[in-house]
Amino acid sequence: MTQNPTRTILQHEHWVQKGDVRLCVFRKHAEDMAEGAPVLFLVHGSSLCARTGFDLEVPGKPGFSMMDWFAARGFDVWTMDHENYGRSDRTDSNSDIASGAADLAAAMRIVVAETGQSAFHFFGSSSGALRAGLFATRHPRHVRSLTLDAFVWTGAGSPTLEKRRENLDHYRTHPTRDVDRAFFHSIFNRDRVGLVEDGVADAFADAELQYGTTMPTGTYLDMCANLPVVDPEQIECPVLILRGEDDGIATEADLVAFFGKLKSDDKQMVVLPDQAHVGTLGINRHRFFHVLRGFLTLPPRQSGAV
Repeated sequence: MTQNPTRTILQHEHWVQKGDVRLCVFRKHAEDMAEGAPVLFLVHGSSLCARTGFDLEVPGKPGFSMMDWFAARGFDVWTMDHENYGRSDRTDSNSDIASGAADLAAAMRIVVAETGQSAFHFFGSSSGALRAGLFATRHPRHVRSLTLDAFVWTGAGSPTLEKRRENLDHYRTHPTRDVDRAFFHSIFNRDRVGLVEDGVADAFADAELQYGTTMPTGTYLDMCANLPVVDPEQIECPVLILRGEDDGIATEADLVAFFGKLKSDDKQMVVLPDQAHVGTLGINRHRFFHVLRGFLTLPPRQSGAV
């Protein structure tokens, strides 16, 4: 696979329908991308849209686009705004995990049509990992590999979820929750201060506030009251679990238990030091990308001698 990080990156925008809901899908790849290049589909979390998480521009500080990083190294990189996020349609839905998995199923029509492939690498972060994990159990034919970052299985012992449960009644009765600049800053400092560069939180907030001051409650409700939503024994593909050392969303014990129950024996779990919940935008993001790329580019597995 070509690994030149100075390649010209092209971007495309697509729209797909999920019933009456119009969803925005993004794609980035190198201008000279090889035919049949591996497809990496990135799935965003609860409090951000796709390009805020995976294609962020930070004034005066290049190098924060995960899409660009992988596109420059030969991947065909896709992502989407889920229902009620970013440029996708606003509806009465609370956009729970099941809704997100249905969004991914709708997006597959355009990814298959544009790439000529049928199975893809999926990366999901936080509730995006739950969306991607649920999708993998429902549509295994489309999932070549699954990376679960900042993932939570049962939620046992999670300090972040314990704090969120104080608002559980609101999540049960309202499809949206209020957000502001202070909230977006809290995403980067609630676990451990100092793991993100100056300017990133403001760039993140600027990117999100252009779409309004509310976020859906569905993923918060699922994570606080309805876990587990992903069954490890139904996941058939290779799996990588990534956890930042200081991430308060899930305990290491919760992830180890999930890891042990995975159906596939082709699996890895990596704990990354000096990283918190949003590792893709942290000060050690290139170490994060390096680990992910290593997993995605493993040589084909050979069967043992008979």
